[in-house]
Amino acid sequence: MRRELKLYNVLLPIWILYFFPQVWVITLPGNLLIDCLVLLLTLIALKHTEKKVVMKKIWWKFWLLGFLADFIGAALLFGCIYLSLLPAPVGPWVESFLPAFTLNPFHSLPALLFTLLGIAVAGVCIYFFDKKAMKSCPQLDGRQRHIIALTMAVVTAPWTFLIPLYNY
Repeated sequence: MRRELKLYNVLLPIWILYFFPQVWVITLPGNLLIDCLVLLLTLIALKHTEKKVVMKKIWWKFWLLGFLADFIGAALLFGCIYLSLLPAPVGPWVESFLPAFTLNPFHSLPALLFTLLGIAVAGVCIYFFDKKAMKSCPQLDGRQRHIIALTMAVVTAPWTFLIPLYNY
């Protein structure tokens, strides 16, 4: 029995991957390119002397862990959206107390703030995942690990969560 694995990252929102599975052909290499470019530019800004060694050692970890972090942020958002769709009394209760469960983050301020929370959760996960992944790279000191992880978290956070699913 073959299990389906659905992943998501910064290039496109997860709902596009669900409705248009052929987009994986663009998303996977696109995210790899973005993650590697951000890592390389950060190493250049740090004036690191062993860029090639560091890149070779951690690029794939950043790429895969970025998908995991973005999936966690998307799970938070979509899990709460599905909670609001439950029948009475749960669904209306969730929707009345948390009006941010909408598919358009620009519908209201709570919707925008909730979407930004999902992005922030994914960004924090990226930071901690990448920092842990760099422990196996002795070419980087603690300060460099912090700067690289923070840069990756801010730049590669799933900002495309802000793309509305529909406009009403």
